[in-house]
Amino acid sequence: MHGVIERRTIVFPDSRLAGVEHPAFVARGASDGPHVALLGGIHGCEYSSIAAVTRFMNELDTSDLAGSITAVPVVSMQSFERRSPFVVPEDGKNLNRSFPGTYDGTYTDALARGIFDELIAPADVLIDLHGGDLVEALEPFVIYDASPVEAQARSLAIAFGLPYVVREEPDAGLGGMTCSAAAAAGIPAVIAEAGGIGQLGSEAVAMLVDGVRNALRSLEMLPGPAQSPPDDMREVGAFVWLRCRDAGFWEAAVAVGDAVGEDQLVGRVKNLWGDVLEEIHSPRDGVVLFLTTSAAVADDGLLLGLGAELTPVAG
Repeated sequence: MHGVIERRTIVFPDSRLAGVEHPAFVARGASDGPHVALLGGIHGCEYSSIAAVTRFMNELDTSDLAGSITAVPVVSMQSFERRSPFVVPEDGKNLNRSFPGTYDGTYTDALARGIFDELIAPADVLIDLHGGDLVEALEPFVIYDASPVEAQARSLAIAFGLPYVVREEPDAGLGGMTCSAAAAAGIPAVIAEAGGIGQLGSEAVAMLVDGVRNALRSLEMLPGPAQSPPDDMREVGAFVWLRCRDAGFWEAAVAVGDAVGEDQLVGRVKNLWGDVLEEIHSPRDGVVLFLTTSAAVADDGLLLGLGAELTPVAG
């Protein structure tokens, strides 16, 4: 028996989304197994993650697949088409802070609800691919949520093989992400991040494709044993985001992947005369997981994300 991959166009049910078509793949394997939702383009300028969904599905041999996959390379078409980093142009909201969404809200709320109802809720597992956005450099990492299904989600995160694994607490975390909404619904989920700064990077695409493939092996949806995590994979006990006080011209003194010590200078915010408005120091030891690459920053602007309390991942 052979499986099949169909190419479809998905339109979400809300009237505000009626004219927006989302190219999608639906793969059914030769044998029974879990149903996975594989998403990209929650943020429309994270190009390596979008390309990874398309490449994985075009390389998939469904005769080896147990179960099924619904894959959508770009779920936020307006952000993609208008090259809008982080937010949906229609209402300026961050889609990945809006889940599970509501049809009673604005455009982004309705889009989140459509994605949740049509793609996430019917799935047994969610894999959501991301990367650094248009003005964001990034060290590859995977996020999963503390929840009753976190053991399965953590195993999935480790199977991705990326350097860092971040556990998000529901109350202390960002909130409104795909993985947190899925976890609250009892669906194991991960967000895998690689690539950034508006680049379509072949290495980042390959990391995400290999990660999806190994994650599906760990679910016994693809043949062969899942690869063990690399020895240098680290669990992130605290994810600390640093912001500036006032708008200005941001000059970072570190790069993504750099280890930093407590109170180390990581950058300065200046005015356009070149005067230093604020020096930014690391509040603790850690590693830079993402970094704003745009010099222009707003009041309370996000500058970098620090992974702290690092411990080896014990498979």
